[in-house]
Amino acid sequence: MRKILLSLFMLISVVASAQDFSFNEMTYSPEASTFRLFAPATAKKVVVRIYKDGMGGKALKTVKMTYADGLWTATVKGDLMGRFYTFDMGRGECPGVFAKAVGVNGQRAAIIDVAKTSPADWNNDRRPVVKSPADLVVYEMHHRDFSIARPDAKYPGKFLALTEPWALNHLKQLGVNAVHILPSYDYGSVDETRLSDNKYNWGYDPVNYNVPEGGYSTDPYNPAVRIKEFKQMVQALHQAGISVILDVVYNHTYDIDHSNFQRTYPDYYYRGKRSEVSGKMEYSNGSGCGNETASEQPMMRRFMLESVRYWMEEFHIDGFRFDLMGCHDIETMNQIRRMVDSIDPSVFIYGEGWSAGSCALPAEKLGIKANIPQMPGIAAFSDEIRDALRGPFSDDTKPGWLGGAPDCEESLKFGIAGCIRHPQVDMSKVNYSKEPWALEPTQMMSYVSCHDDMCLVDRLKASIPSLANSQMNELIRLDLLAQTAVFTSQGVPFMLSGEELLRDKKGVHNSFESPDSINHLDWGHLQRYPQVFKYYQDLIALRKHHPAFRLGNADLVRKHLEFLEAPQGVVAFRLKNYAGRDDWRNIVVILNRNRDAQQIAVPQGTYTIVCQDGQIDEQSTKKVCGPRVTVSPQSALILHD
Repeated sequence: MRKILLSLFMLISVVASAQDFSFNEMTYSPEASTFRLFAPATAKKVVVRIYKDGMGGKALKTVKMTYADGLWTATVKGDLMGRFYTFDMGRGECPGVFAKAVGVNGQRAAIIDVAKTSPADWNNDRRPVVKSPADLVVYEMHHRDFSIARPDAKYPGKFLALTEPWALNHLKQLGVNAVHILPSYDYGSVDETRLSDNKYNWGYDPVNYNVPEGGYSTDPYNPAVRIKEFKQMVQALHQAGISVILDVVYNHTYDIDHSNFQRTYPDYYYRGKRSEVSGKMEYSNGSGCGNETASEQPMMRRFMLESVRYWMEEFHIDGFRFDLMGCHDIETMNQIRRMVDSIDPSVFIYGEGWSAGSCALPAEKLGIKANIPQMPGIAAFSDEIRDALRGPFSDDTKPGWLGGAPDCEESLKFGIAGCIRHPQVDMSKVNYSKEPWALEPTQMMSYVSCHDDMCLVDRLKASIPSLANSQMNELIRLDLLAQTAVFTSQGVPFMLSGEELLRDKKGVHNSFESPDSINHLDWGHLQRYPQVFKYYQDLIALRKHHPAFRLGNADLVRKHLEFLEAPQGVVAFRLKNYAGRDDWRNIVVILNRNRDAQQIAVPQGTYTIVCQDGQIDEQSTKKVCGPRVTVSPQSALILHD
């Protein structure tokens, strides 16, 4: 009982002082540095060690920490600038939980002046103006994928590649206005001392959450370099009018025993229960990676809040994509949203509305897709539109609507409406959801492929036998048709980098540690398939130029979006009566996956054709008259009057 009361008192004390403690495990001054650690009061011995270098060598000093008011503290006299430190409470050394700078491979925290890591004119860096999430066009990229095979890249595979003219010009020409960068914090699966090995990983194996990954810097041994180069990347993208969204993976750690969480406060940060037989902790595995963090724990919640705040304030991040958001509790996600709103409400938050396994918390408390109505201002990916288009995640060989699968139209309509309640969508026929889960269309991410699973080209080839024999014309038609559905939907459009180049990954389903030969973007496709890039470019421009495609409000969607009667294999809709104060009075979009042309009934009138047979021309003068129009095989037809 005494231990329970002591632990309770300790937690109350720590949470009360958490605002002051967060991100201040180390406070520097030229005269002395103070170290603080959240660790059990029952720990027998807690020390901080000071080192000259980021790895190797003996400790210059080992100082015993003392416990008071829920924290272990120690003050080390002298000027420690440029030194490194670790904490040890008996489970092995680590840089602590809140490290802001680390040495090579993140083994030791570094004492540096973070203010000196800012590039010139950093104080004048500003987030691009985004009036509504509906205005975003999100481009998901991995640093190595994007630049490693680019012939003219000066910094292939590095943060700085995104400061180079070729990279910025490509993104601007394509028309995207937000890049979602895969995990870019310090992660565990790549040895930063052996970067010449070119070992590849996506980075969903967190070690130090608040420090940029050294493998993407030009010098992982110098703690300041990775921070400055990350900021240079953000600054360059901002100057190009492009927002930066960070992929954050708070739901699990690389492992348990070696994690900074476990080495400072064993079992506090993870969900699990004690075995009645062995007495050992049995960890929950909702992440599918061997553990799941306990976001509902006061200090884990505080850690997530302060980590998001730090990336916003120190690195000027414009948005966050939460990996396996379905592992986090609703209250934590809502607190993050409220905290972000207090700084900049335009910062966008979205995540995967599912977990990878069963979580220790009940579903009604978790940030899963079905609970999005309880998380205003937070979006989730729509696997309904994704799998309706290309086929189920569970079987690469099964086609979706694009490949002729029956009964996919209602799921596609649900996605086009932004996963909100719409009177013309029959939820009993929607693939995964029997109730609408988005209160607003801006809570739905519209996409057909991402880094996970097969990319679009590979999935089409795997699920449609005729495409396996190099039927490039048909492949391109279906690729463009899929993206037309995504970019004319009312959700927030999202695309995988390289899709504008007709990207493939040689059929690899899960390429998280495949070599560059699988994951790299083949920039030669720009010359081989120029019509693909041109269509993506024009499709994005069409969305940007016409607010009818991005109404951003559920009531407006229900008022202006009308689905038209169509045969099997066709989805048709009208955005009517100057939707969103659009210049065009009525816009008709017809999506035909069939291998033959289809005639569709449209309201009587004379229309201008702006998209037909894989080409988009907003300035077209080509006319067609209702009440029936013909749409070509495996393509989209877009008209307006």
